[in-house]
Amino acid sequence: MVSPKILRRRIRSVQSTAKITRAMEMIATAKMKKAQDMAIAGRPYSNKIMQVIADLSAQAAAGGAVHPLLIARPVKRIGIVHITSDRGLCGGYNANLIRKAEAFLKENRGRYETIEISTIGKRAADYFKRRKVAVRKSSTNLLRSMNYGFATAIADELTARYLAGEVDAIFLIYARFKSALTQVPTIVPILPFSIDKHQAGENQVDYLYEPSAKEILSVLLPKQVRTQVYCAMLEAVASEHGARMTAMDSASTNAKEMIDHLTLQYNRARQSAITKELMEIIGGAEALKG
Repeated sequence: MVSPKILRRRIRSVQSTAKITRAMEMIATAKMKKAQDMAIAGRPYSNKIMQVIADLSAQAAAGGAVHPLLIARPVKRIGIVHITSDRGLCGGYNANLIRKAEAFLKENRGRYETIEISTIGKRAADYFKRRKVAVRKSSTNLLRSMNYGFATAIADELTARYLAGEVDAIFLIYARFKSALTQVPTIVPILPFSIDKHQAGENQVDYLYEPSAKEILSVLLPKQVRTQVYCAMLEAVASEHGARMTAMDSASTNAKEMIDHLTLQYNRARQSAITKELMEIIGGAEALKG
């Protein structure tokens, strides 16, 4: 049987760990609320821009003007932007995203001539580095501040590479925030733009635009790429904090159960030691009487 001294040391160690996990859970909860509000607030904005783009693209096409970002060409080279977290201790969040990326790569490896991978977040970069998979560009520590400027720089580079013909399609892989318990690994094509015929609505209003639809599209389309990248980063941050909150809650619960189990063992060991001492005292007293 393990000695009471060792059990006391184990109990103190688990109690210290439980304090850390509870603190991390509280921090993740506070951060998740802020990130969740920002992510949810960004969705209607992005959807509305796409509706306007759908209306404008129809008018521009009718006038014989089509923006290059709306033109789909034969896809031979694709680019992937894979968003994970910079830190761990968030359950299966990163593992699920990496599995999603691996499945996408496996499915499309023979379909395209080249597949370029760019990463946002240290976990994805480390994963591909360990497996000696070439990463075109790796960005870390961008998700902590949720800065729109970082998203703009990444989106503008992606747009420039698409317009230059370096890639024929670009995809985002990130976790879409559904709830603190559910984060859905998602793959979204961002370039070229795919306009749903029903996105503008069946009963379109024929608006008059000033300046022309073509000029407005030239501003709106790059802006929508930035918005999509930024919204994906916000969703990723909210998902990370939600996953960490859930993981730390589970860790705190497990720590409590372990403390209860060790306390029971400690009480039994202590009781056994006391019983043994009493038996030795009684035995010694009887020996003296004899």
